Amino acid sequence: MDSHHFLRAAVVFLLATVIAVPLTKRFRLGAVLGYLLAGIAIGPEELGLIGDYNGVASISEFGVVLMLFVIGLELSPQRLWVMRRAVFGTGLLQVLATSVLVGMVAYAWFGLMPGAAAIVGGSLALSSTAFGLQILAERKEAGSAYGRQSFAILLFQDLAAIPLIAAVPLLASTTRHGIDPYAVLRTVGVIVAVVAGGRYLLRPIFRFVARTDSVEVSTATALLVVMGTALLMEVSGVSVTLGAFLAGVLLADSEYRHELESNIEPFKGLLLGLFFISVGMSMQVHILLESPWLVLGLTLAIMLIKGVLLWPLGLTAGGLHRGDALRMTVLLASGSEFAFVVLRAAMDKGLILPQQGNVLVLAITLSMALTPLLVAGTGKLLGAKKKEASTRPYDTINVEHPRVIIAGYGRMGQIVARVLRTRKIPFVALDHSVEQIDLVQRFGNLGDIFYGDPARPELLRAAQAEKAEVFVLATDDAESSLRVARVVRRMYPHLKVIARARNRQHVWRLMDLGIEEPVRETLYSSLKMTRKALEALGIPSEEAMEEIDRFRRKDAELIKIQYLVYDDEAKLMQTTREAIADLNRLFEADAETPAPPPAQGPDTDAPLIEPR
Repeated sequence: MDSHHFLRAAVVFLLATVIAVPLTKRFRLGAVLGYLLAGIAIGPEELGLIGDYNGVASISEFGVVLMLFVIGLELSPQRLWVMRRAVFGTGLLQVLATSVLVGMVAYAWFGLMPGAAAIVGGSLALSSTAFGLQILAERKEAGSAYGRQSFAILLFQDLAAIPLIAAVPLLASTTRHGIDPYAVLRTVGVIVAVVAGGRYLLRPIFRFVARTDSVEVSTATALLVVMGTALLMEVSGVSVTLGAFLAGVLLADSEYRHELESNIEPFKGLLLGLFFISVGMSMQVHILLESPWLVLGLTLAIMLIKGVLLWPLGLTAGGLHRGDALRMTVLLASGSEFAFVVLRAAMDKGLILPQQGNVLVLAITLSMALTPLLVAGTGKLLGAKKKEASTRPYDTINVEHPRVIIAGYGRMGQIVARVLRTRKIPFVALDHSVEQIDLVQRFGNLGDIFYGDPARPELLRAAQAEKAEVFVLATDDAESSLRVARVVRRMYPHLKVIARARNRQHVWRLMDLGIEEPVRETLYSSLKMTRKALEALGIPSEEAMEEIDRFRRKDAELIKIQYLVYDDEAKLMQTTREAIADLNRLFEADAETPAPPPAQGPDTDAPLIEPR
């Protein structure tokens, strides 16, 4: 492709994206659908503006490789262990049940070979992570019961997509030549080599590069790791996406995880958008016009089969009530972006015919397009409430070298700001509430306070977060707090994050993000009230302080113990009962020692678990 054709293709891609993606996001249909529609529009079946489809597809597939690397970075063993019950319980049941049922239908009714039926069943069992998480974030329901369960299932589906992609060449070889022991051993050997090499080589390499203190070299190293691992896998005849995923998993627990993610993110977003455009370009839209009932019937069949299986799983294994089970069912009934990858690989390897693959791609795309509409309709049916969005534009930030950034300028944020101001420590305060900013500004010049969403990377850059030392996360909304924490930890790993937490569940989720000792907003005031109550009952001040301090230490220990099992309700209750019994024994032992006349101590039978 010469320079003229390259520039022409680049302009066409960017123009189609700029038009299609904002339109679909405006109607809350998601960016993925916008990319697909852009690809259809500029593809050979419509306007025919791009001729070199194969070249575009080759470049765009690297976006999937980067996406899987970032997914691997997110899957630290500690996080999987905390969520093991939901991920490997409900998630595993959903994928297995749907894969088996859809595979049997494909084998019995559509005459596919066993290998092809297994691939089709596995790919259709997956749901769209991009759509699901985006919808949960837009509706502020990621922290709800069904939101957490949906996230766990999507997490397992992402894990299941990796062996599914890797199985395509093996199944294709088996279908043609029977079981090939050499191919199986070669795949296993390459995976072991990548895991062993990555474990002992990657950290020293990144440690060496980090000493250069160069962002460009760090970014180049991250890309080198991904592309080098993918190349090794391709030369060995194994899936390149599997190599990228393994590289991400190997670095998930490293100290370089957040820096790697921030370096890879821009490339991943651009190339992943290009991948979805290439999928749209390859779609055979004429099939929908020639056989609309076949495509629409297949779309409804996919969503109904998945829905029928998801509903009882949500009620039983997920422990959801009917309304939340219905919300989860509607959210996860669509197809997945990973299905495009799997089906394209299956068509390239000859496992399924191009005609079959094209019909499935159309059905998956339609199911993804229907999902936002069905979620909105379900929300209205179940009485969901929407918050009015503010129309005020974000403030322009013009500050010099703040040492502290405060996200959330409510009750706690204002107290922190007042003390910093008296110490003449420069800070920037950000708040997403127009009413709060207007209220504060009525009292005159109270420092550098700006309106904006602290979770927006460009706002943090404007606030010069890279030069700050401390990030005070004082937002009162738990989900907003977690969203900001993820962005800050990814983009600015050097910042010391001091986070406000509403309850114990919020504490544990902040700890998942690497934030040490979040500050519970009611703990210290509650302890002070308890001490004053004990003193009012005649207990000496020193004794009251000792009991309060003992309770605080035991509670801090319990927080860390329960963090390891907080996704397991049974073990959570067991550790709570053990902590209460232990605290009772301590108080009883104190009562047996010589002391002033006995008085009523704190109510140790009170539950140590705060409401979620």
